[in-house]
Amino acid sequence: MTFSTRSTAAVLCGVVALSLVPATASAHTGRGELLDVVPVSTMDTNQLVKYLGDYALDASRVRFGVDAKRITYRTIDPTGKPTTASALIVLPRNGNRAPRQVTWLHGTTGYRGSTASVADGNDRAAALLFASAGYLTTAPDYLGLGTGPGFHPYVDAPSTVTASVDALRATGQFARRKGLEPDRRIMITGHSQGGHAAMAMGEALQHDRQFEVGALAPIGGPFKPSLIVGKALNGEISNGVAYMAYWTVAWNRLFHLYDTPAEVFKDPSVEALFDGDHRNEDIFPHLPATMHELLTDTYFERLRNPTGILRARLREADGYCDWRPRVPVKIYSSAGDRDTLLETSAYCDRQLKGHHAKSTLIDLGADVNHGKAAKIALPRILADFDRG
Repeated sequence: MTFSTRSTAAVLCGVVALSLVPATASAHTGRGELLDVVPVSTMDTNQLVKYLGDYALDASRVRFGVDAKRITYRTIDPTGKPTTASALIVLPRNGNRAPRQVTWLHGTTGYRGSTASVADGNDRAAALLFASAGYLTTAPDYLGLGTGPGFHPYVDAPSTVTASVDALRATGQFARRKGLEPDRRIMITGHSQGGHAAMAMGEALQHDRQFEVGALAPIGGPFKPSLIVGKALNGEISNGVAYMAYWTVAWNRLFHLYDTPAEVFKDPSVEALFDGDHRNEDIFPHLPATMHELLTDTYFERLRNPTGILRARLREADGYCDWRPRVPVKIYSSAGDRDTLLETSAYCDRQLKGHHAKSTLIDLGADVNHGKAAKIALPRILADFDRG
């Protein structure tokens, strides 16, 4: 798994915490209120074909030019307190007054400036791909990333869901100001952490009064985080040291796992790397090569045999495929994925089928790694959305 950069796919492991906050706007006055709109880019079809090609995406379904905007909107933090977040929205220039909608959920991003609303990169390219085919597309930055304040509550699916649903509400406000009335059905897809978040968001929207789930197509999600943690401790996850460090720091902010970083990190300065202001090139040179070098022996064993809050939250994180979607689900993964593992996608597929959902697991092959999986899956997902 590699952290996202301006030119590298955003990836990894979205472990989850807390119960999902209801997605109804009435629970929190002002949630989803549009606060600001900033133009990002405008592209015609020729520019889009070149742009998407630069990110190794199949541009054969490009049909329309697009206008991309960064929006700022009201939402809530993991404790339910008011805050703001940013997102990229991309409008197709096709004259459709009732456009269909897609939401793209990104993977692990350590640096706030590498999200789709702020920087060029694979996540922006994914959003432009869907918009160029005629979809009003929303790509949330999540909390604490993009231009949002505070720290990013990494691997906290409930706050990812509330921020992402509120981004859709803000997108709707913007669209209606333009005289549009978007389709209430949302086609949901995302990669890695975003794949896991896609399943959590689908469950929330299935109970929402404003939106419906139009399709679910997660890519390479870490659907059984407890398994990912165990594999990372064994050194079996690509870049597991970076992801486990980020996850530990973020969960401490949410659940107070430790009093001082020296309790969990052999080098306590690791904690400061995950403040949202450090780029990959600032983070990776300061990380050790192995989990034993990263973690104190005491905390390593605590992760090996979790109890209390860790155990409860990991169990909860494993449960976001434990429901019955009303729409067919296509789960994309690959035998060559050493980041989130085909094994966790197979787990999600089994859980869904256990609830009598229509689920299909698509293995993209042993020669397809984690980042490449998204580039291969995206054109297929777009084709499925068009048929839906």
